[in-house]
Amino acid sequence: MCGRFTLTVSKDQLEALLKSRYDILDSTNFKLPRYNISPSSEVISILHDGKRHRVGQLKWGFRPKFSSTDKPLEIINIKGETVFEKPIFKESFLKRRCTILADSFFEWNRDKKDKNPYRFMTDNGLFAMAAIWQTVETKTGEKIHTVAIITTESNDLMHAIHDRMPVILTKEEEQIWLNNQIKDIKTLEKLIKPFDAEHMYYERVSTLVNNPKNDDIAVIAKI
Repeated sequence: MCGRFTLTVSKDQLEALLKSRYDILDSTNFKLPRYNISPSSEVISILHDGKRHRVGQLKWGFRPKFSSTDKPLEIINIKGETVFEKPIFKESFLKRRCTILADSFFEWNRDKKDKNPYRFMTDNGLFAMAAIWQTVETKTGEKIHTVAIITTESNDLMHAIHDRMPVILTKEEEQIWLNNQIKDIKTLEKLIKPFDAEHMYYERVSTLVNNPKNDDIAVIAKI
């Protein structure tokens, strides 16, 4: 499960990273930093069009093609174990894979006695979460580009808090995931696994994150 995450870099820091990691020179006019990214928000995503990497904003909440335009089904997380089996996801899994950039994500303890959220981070700072995207068209002809995060079972670090986590890709794994010429399910399935717990850590934070309207540095203050 992943219902909130952050991207706390500045626009200049993001542009430097895009240039060094993806050969993308312009990050466009993204709103940064972000301390409490919630479902239905625009999220910064990396795609590959077969020739080069592209960066853009996708709406967090995957809409299947059959989804009603009046009351659309918006899926924020998809189980990696079955994403390549279910018809509503399989085409995007094979043709429209992308990543979502983040530098931490939040999770709440399954033990309801513990009301505090926790912020999970990696040693590398910014990381890429595996995702798939889909474009849908509204009745008015507006095209909406939607995305969902792929999840997997939790690693040893997270297991005490929650049993699911986003699929976090290494740089090498991200290159494979973004290459939509790769359609071999066994090759892609190997990428859907928990991130190495030895390279992650977490902190308890306040319940400010519970309200998506709160989007400032106080949200990530360690308790």
